[in-house]
Amino acid sequence: MTTSFIRTVPVVLAMALASIGVSAVAQTTAPATAAPMTAEPTTGEKVKEAGSNAVDATKRTTKKAVNATENGAEKAWDATKSTTKKAVNATENGTKKAWKATKKTTKKATTATKNAAVKTGDAVENTGHKAADGMRSTGAAIGEKIPGTAENAAAKKQ
Repeated sequence: MTTSFIRTVPVVLAMALASIGVSAVAQTTAPATAAPMTAEPTTGEKVKEAGSNAVDATKRTTKKAVNATENGAEKAWDATKSTTKKAVNATENGTKKAWKATKKTTKKATTATKNAAVKTGDAVENTGHKAADGMRSTGAAIGEKIPGTAENAAAKKQ
């Protein structure tokens, strides 16, 4: 799974949620008669659902970050095992060769571990930022619907 895919998932989710809310508002019309209508969800229910969706998105992206961390650790472990085997073989062939192989393979394992840690940190950071941006966007969209809020006033002026 690529980093760009992990970065785009929360954005796409937030946009999808926003478009659902906008199209639902655009489709509602004033009743022509006094016939009873089905109950629409209240603003509080909409906020709860949006929050729940954001939490679900955060859980999913966190799970992806955890998987990336585990995969990076597994790769580092595999590299360490492989280089340890090389070091053992070199030791059997002579101490000079063993010393050179140990230095080289330790450097490779260290580099692999560093790279995995950096990528994992970036994935976690980006996931957190995207989730927060999605929550802010959802909050602003909800605020436009609530009378008396700054978002609602700004939306009316447009």
